[in-house]
Amino acid sequence: MTPAPHPPWGWAAPGRVNLMGEHTDYNDGFVLPFAIGQRAKVAVSVRDDDLVRIHSRQTDETVETATSTSPGDVGGWAAYVAGVVWALREDGHRLPGVDLWVDSDVPIGAGLSSSAALSCSTALALDHVGEVGLDRAGVAEVARRAENDYVGAPTGVMDQLASVHGREGQALLIDTRSLEVQHQPAHFVEDGLVLLVIDTRASHSLADGDGYATRRRECERAAELLEVDALRDVTVPELARLPELADDGEVLHRRARHVVTENDRVLECAEQMRSRDWVAVADLFTTSHASMRDDFEISSDELDSACAAAESGGALGARMTGGGFGGSAIALVRREQLGTVRGCCLAAFAAEGWDEPRLFTVEPAAGAGPL
Repeated sequence: MTPAPHPPWGWAAPGRVNLMGEHTDYNDGFVLPFAIGQRAKVAVSVRDDDLVRIHSRQTDETVETATSTSPGDVGGWAAYVAGVVWALREDGHRLPGVDLWVDSDVPIGAGLSSSAALSCSTALALDHVGEVGLDRAGVAEVARRAENDYVGAPTGVMDQLASVHGREGQALLIDTRSLEVQHQPAHFVEDGLVLLVIDTRASHSLADGDGYATRRRECERAAELLEVDALRDVTVPELARLPELADDGEVLHRRARHVVTENDRVLECAEQMRSRDWVAVADLFTTSHASMRDDFEISSDELDSACAAAESGGALGARMTGGGFGGSAIALVRREQLGTVRGCCLAAFAAEGWDEPRLFTVEPAAGAGPL
C-alpha cells in the first residue's frame, strides 16, 4: 500500500567519492573523501501506532515493519532505513511509528555510498521526530551500525562520516581511529581541473558479496599475526614476517602491504592537495589503483579498462574508488581534455561489448542536514 501524499522533503544526506584510502577505514587508518552533490532525501510523518512504513520514490515500492524491527525482518534497500530504526531502539531511544518517504539520485551500486546517504538521511529524520539529540558523529555511528549489524555490510565508518561532515569546496582528511575530521580546501576546480566519475555499471553490493568481508577478515588476521591492534600500527618492513607466520602468509602480506602503503598515500595526497600539485596527486591515483588491483585484488576488468582509457585520453591519473569488485573509477582531468577522456572511455567499453558507462563530474558539496 502506498502512503498518502507525503509532507515536504525534510532531510538529505549526500553520497561521497573517495580520493584516497580504500579499505583503510576498518584498519584504523586514514581516508580522504568528499561529499558529492547527489544525495538521498527523506520525508516523514508520525503515526499513532508502532508501524514503520517506508516508501521509495525510485522503486514505487512500500515496505512495512515496526519500531520493534530486528535484523532479518527487512531486506533490500529498505533494510538501510529499518536498520536505523533498530539501531536507535537498541540505544534505548523510543520512537513513534512513522511513514517515511525516500528518494535518491546517488547511483546505486556505483561505489559512491548510496547506502550511507540513505541511512544518514533517515537517521536525521528519526532524530528529529524522536527528539533523540544526535550530533553529527552520533548520526554517523547510528548509520554505520544500521549497515553493519542490521544489513550485514561489514563497512568501516568513512562513508557515514563523509556524508555528515561534508563541506562545499573541501575534502575531509579523516583519522578513523580517533574519528578526527580535518577539512581542507580542494582547489582542483579553481585550478582548471575536473574530477570525472566513470560508473562502470558493473554493480557491486557490499552486503551480498563475500569479497569485501573476506578482505576484512584477511586484514584482521594479518594484524593478529603481527600482534597489533590494527594494520595502522605497522610499517612495510614489519610486514615481511607474515609469509613465515601462516600458510597463507604470502596473500596476507600483499593485503597488508596495500593497507599500509595506502595509509601513506592518503597523507601524501592530502599534503600535495594543500600544495596544489595536481600532477603529484594524479600520480598517487595511479599508484593506488595498481595496489588495489595487484595487492588487494579488488578491481575488475571494467575498472582497469576505465582507468587505462581515461589516462590514454589525457587524464592526469585515475583509480577505482569505493569498496571494489565493480562500481566506479575516478579520473583527474584538465578541463580542456574532458571531451577526449570521455570519448576514450566510451570507446573502450564499446570495444569490449560492455554496457555504456555513466560519466559525470563531481565537486565537494555540503554534508547532511535539513532541507
